[in-house]
Amino acid sequence: MDDEGYSMKEARRRERQSALESGETDNGLCAWILVIFSVILMLITLPLSIWMCIKIVKEYERAIIFRLGRILKGGAKGPGLFFILPCTDSFINVDMRTITFDIPPQEVLTKDSVTVSVDGVVYYRVQNATLAVANITNADAATRLLAQTTLRNVLGTKNLSQILSDREEIAHSMQSTLDDATDDWGIKVERVEIKDVKLPLQLQRAMAAEAEASREARAKVIAAEGEMNASRALKEASLVIAESPSALQLRYLQTLNTIAAEKNSTIIFPLPLEMMRGFNAA
Repeated sequence: MDDEGYSMKEARRRERQSALESGETDNGLCAWILVIFSVILMLITLPLSIWMCIKIVKEYERAIIFRLGRILKGGAKGPGLFFILPCTDSFINVDMRTITFDIPPQEVLTKDSVTVSVDGVVYYRVQNATLAVANITNADAATRLLAQTTLRNVLGTKNLSQILSDREEIAHSMQSTLDDATDDWGIKVERVEIKDVKLPLQLQRAMAAEAEASREARAKVIAAEGEMNASRALKEASLVIAESPSALQLRYLQTLNTIAAEKNSTIIFPLPLEMMRGFNAA
């Protein structure tokens, strides 16, 4: 479906370009007389006129030639040398390189009624110089304004969570919308990127408090699980010690050794009740 849609757009673009370039055949007798007069004038003023007739177009540019107000058949000229007639011909140079511009921050009301400020960047180039000159006054300014409007329209249908998490999907949707809208202008939108999403200060504080509460809740759950595991381990240890009374005495000595290693001045050591019973019996 994408290949078929691209083929249809390309066919429509070629039809529009052919319609613009076919105007040269409609020139009347007066137009031909002016062209012949221009050629004679150029021949009379040779070799000075040759510097006015030969023009140079750079590798990244294309020239659209108008003869008596009509686009010459053959479309854009260049790169390299091309020839024009004085008095009757004029030309416009079109830059074919990729152009980058920033979308100013746009205040957008999301679908869940949250106001955010979003900016972005757009990469585009002139794909058809003839359409870019003949179909619109200023293709660059029109593309910039359309990008701002498209950004607001696309983000207005998204929730805040979608804007924060689905930037690539939003950028792709904007790129497709802009590319379709600028096709009649000979513009190809190559890439759109969302740069920054700025939230209101109160919303930032609320989201930070929510995140902090969520972290504290997870910490309490982890601490409770640790206490439960520790209590199970202590229960198993008590069962092992209960089977051998001498093991308890060894544990007391190990504890005393650990306390003494810390160089404490006061040591409180528990005395087993079994030892006191032996003294009472004596």
